[in-house]
Amino acid sequence: MKKIYIGSDHGGFKLKQTVKEYLEERDYTVKDLGCDSTDSCDYPEFGKAVAEKVVADSGSLGIVICGSGIGISIAANRVQGARCALANSTELAELGRQHNGANVLALGARTQFMDDPMDIVETFLKTEIDEGERHERRRAQLG
Repeated sequence: MKKIYIGSDHGGFKLKQTVKEYLEERDYTVKDLGCDSTDSCDYPEFGKAVAEKVVADSGSLGIVICGSGIGISIAANRVQGARCALANSTELAELGRQHNGANVLALGARTQFMDDPMDIVETFLKTEIDEGERHERRRAQLG
C-alpha cells in the first residue's frame, strides 16, 4: 500500500478525520501532518507540509482539505514537484491523476460533492497515471 500524507486546516479537520479513519481501515499507511482541532489556523502551512512530504517520499500520495479546497490546493501547488488536483467528483479525481499526474488530492469540506468523498479518495488512490505520449507531453508543459 502507498503511504498517504494528509493535512487540513480547521475547516477541513472533521472531514480529514473521517478520511484518515477510512484509509486506516483499509490498511493504508497514513501520516497526519495536522491540524489537530477545529481551532482556527492557516491552511497554507498544511498544504505546503503535505506537498513537501509527497515530493520527498517517492511513490507516496497526499490529501489536503480546507473549507473550499481552493486555498490549500494553491498552497500545495506552490511546492515544486507537487501536482494538486481539487476534486468534488470521482471523475475529476480520476482525470486529475490519470491525465495530469496529480500526486495530491484536494477536497473542500464545506462544498457540495457530486460523489461521496470516500469514493473520490478511493478513485484518486487507485487510478494510475496514463503514460501515453499526449499526456506526457502535456504534463511536461506544466513543469
